[in-house]
Amino acid sequence: MSQHPFSGKTTLITGGSGGIGFELARLFLRAGSKVILIGSSAKKLEEASNRLEKEFGAKIITLAKDLSPSSASREVFEVTQKWPAPVDILVNNAGFGISGYFHSMPELELFKMVRLNTHTVLELTRLYLPGMVERGFGRILNVASTAAFQGIPIEAAYAASKAFVLTLSEGLHDELKSKGVGVTCLCPGPTETSFFTRGSINASTVIKRVMMSPEAVAKTGFNALIKQKPVVIAGFRNKFMIFTERFAPRKWVTKIARKMVE
Repeated sequence: MSQHPFSGKTTLITGGSGGIGFELARLFLRAGSKVILIGSSAKKLEEASNRLEKEFGAKIITLAKDLSPSSASREVFEVTQKWPAPVDILVNNAGFGISGYFHSMPELELFKMVRLNTHTVLELTRLYLPGMVERGFGRILNVASTAAFQGIPIEAAYAASKAFVLTLSEGLHDELKSKGVGVTCLCPGPTETSFFTRGSINASTVIKRVMMSPEAVAKTGFNALIKQKPVVIAGFRNKFMIFTERFAPRKWVTKIARKMVE
């Protein structure tokens, strides 16, 4: 039986204390990878690491850190650079969403969301990527959203931040495929996580009907990372929705998106 390609590798997962990030940690541990979890809540990280250590008998490294400040990414990078094993796999999963009319959104919360959803992904990727290229091996999984494929009224900034992650990932995938580094963008639709309680986005009746489990979403992203796919959309319904959008005028797509969030 051949060894799993992630066996013995070190995986860093942001937003790893729950939801999709936690389920990804389980998959990497099952594959024989060492796991580093980063989250903003020390208590939740401890609970998550205890669960994983009990299940897999492996030591989980945790780092409690709010990644939204501009200095946070480099601080995380400098800490991990002092450890003996380099980061082979980076999972940019941390993020949140807020909704409301853009002109009346709380400025500080809006700017924090955009920094976390975009700048943190950009900075962590840029910091860890040179080492991956130098070693000739690396994998980066960026978690975006199906919101990345269209403008969404009342969630305009959130959708725009995820569009940034999608287009960045697609460009890097092609740029790095000859260097032994794979970049994959996972685009989940509505998922049963704390997303709808962390921010101010409420799940409409329509959204509640199509929610996926974090386990299913994580498995989709994990398998796509193994196959080094550039983009993967989780769930048949979500794939179908994004596919059909190609044939509709963009103004119609925007109107439909608004109906869904309302």
